[in-house]
Amino acid sequence: LYTGPMRILVVDDDADIRDTLALLLEANGHEVLAAANGHEALRRMDEQPEFVLCDVEMPGLKGFDVLERVRARPDGRTV
Repeated sequence: LYTGPMRILVVDDDADIRDTLALLLEANGHEVLAAANGHEALRRMDEQPEFVLCDVEMPGLKGFDVLERVRARPDGRTV
């Protein structure tokens, strides 16, 4: 259970939504990593986010597919 600032990966193909979420999260002390699609999100997992906030409906790799692949990673069970 996290009680302080976290490194959060925000995944959304809509730049306005992605930027707004990033601004709100950063204003509350969190470090934000951003990805515009599912493939970019999986590449950014090497930066060890503690939380993933992911859009469900994206072109290409859908949000549920991203989360399934995150959980399959050795470090994915704690995300």
